[in-house]
Amino acid sequence: MTTTTQTPPFGRFGSGGLRGRVIVLIAIVVFAFSLRTAVTSLSPLLERVSEDIGFGNTISGLLGMLPTLAFGVAGIASPRLGRRFGIEQVTLAAVVITGIGIAARSFSQNVVVLVVLSCVALFGMGIGNILIPPLVKRYFADRIAPISTAYIVFVQAGTVIPAAVAIPLADSTDWRFSLGVWAIVPLAAVGPWLWVVRQRRATLRAETAAIADAADPVPVADAGISMWRNPMAWGMTLMFGMTSAGTYAMFTWLPKILTDAGGSESLGGNAVAVFSGVGLAATFVAPSLATRFANPFGFTVLFAVCWFAGFAGLMWAPLSAPLLWALLCGLGPTTFPLALTLINVRTRTSAASASLSGFAQGVGYLLACAGPMLFGVLHDVTHGWGVPLLLLVGMVVVMLAGAWVICKPRYLEDMVAER
Repeated sequence: MTTTTQTPPFGRFGSGGLRGRVIVLIAIVVFAFSLRTAVTSLSPLLERVSEDIGFGNTISGLLGMLPTLAFGVAGIASPRLGRRFGIEQVTLAAVVITGIGIAARSFSQNVVVLVVLSCVALFGMGIGNILIPPLVKRYFADRIAPISTAYIVFVQAGTVIPAAVAIPLADSTDWRFSLGVWAIVPLAAVGPWLWVVRQRRATLRAETAAIADAADPVPVADAGISMWRNPMAWGMTLMFGMTSAGTYAMFTWLPKILTDAGGSESLGGNAVAVFSGVGLAATFVAPSLATRFANPFGFTVLFAVCWFAGFAGLMWAPLSAPLLWALLCGLGPTTFPLALTLINVRTRTSAASASLSGFAQGVGYLLACAGPMLFGVLHDVTHGWGVPLLLLVGMVVVMLAGAWVICKPRYLEDMVAER
């Protein structure tokens, strides 16, 4: 297989050295912490927000669909924006957009404003989803597993903590403060990203020369086009899309499933926190699985079985062990950090990583839109949770088909070159 020479990690920072590496890592992990806060801070509060602003289950389903829709649009746009303006500059813009959207959303007086401002925040977060993996590839090519673990841990922490504190914060203040307080996180990321952008601009000419000398097997401009005919890209897309569909369906509807069964509002919030918290713990393991095992498909089967067991519990005995069902369902999306790491493991260059990340997450998240919305529609039609949960079972099966393709040990550039 052809090897590709890239700019040495942090050589682009000149005398920055270790200091540059530390600052970029801080910039990445702080922004990563904000990549789910706008989602899980709202989920436990949906009933309060709906009572205050005035909307029903259909709008709740729409709000549950918005993350995957916004992430999908961002996935399609981000690689092109990154090529045009530079991935560091676009990431800085995403940090600012995310903070503005989260802060402004908390002042919403009607559902239209809530939806629009949620889309603003989620679009910024979606750009971060797409561009952080190639940033890791560019600046930490020699430390893919540990750095992937670090930033995904922060993503998961930003998923767990808002869900866990949403109700207590709202009880002590109100739901608006509970939503808006998370704007502090992207605000804290602005400083480090400004430093990264300034350093990048200062050495842009040298960076361009280094990329030209690298002779990537797949040019950046061509990689996005080639994705549409590449089985690996579609395998990654299905793995991402179906994992996300199930995850966001649970974020949106898990509290409702338990309260309909007779559980309390706090139980619903705790279940979402457990669901998210298990994902945080699994993050410490998943990147290593992707880098240490040539073909980690067997692990995706194990995670799928956990999904199935959790769905069965929620379907037939939701209140017998609700936190156990949440824990089992939470193990299922371990395929998400596994897939994020495989983006860099299955590519040679940051250019190909950006293209695969954009395609897989862009198209995958658009496919995932069906999860929360169809889940809610099926519940309204059937007046129960059995059929919606069977929908998720089918999505997990499709996820396994995609994982079987992308887990095979090979490089994306080699497959594109062969076609």
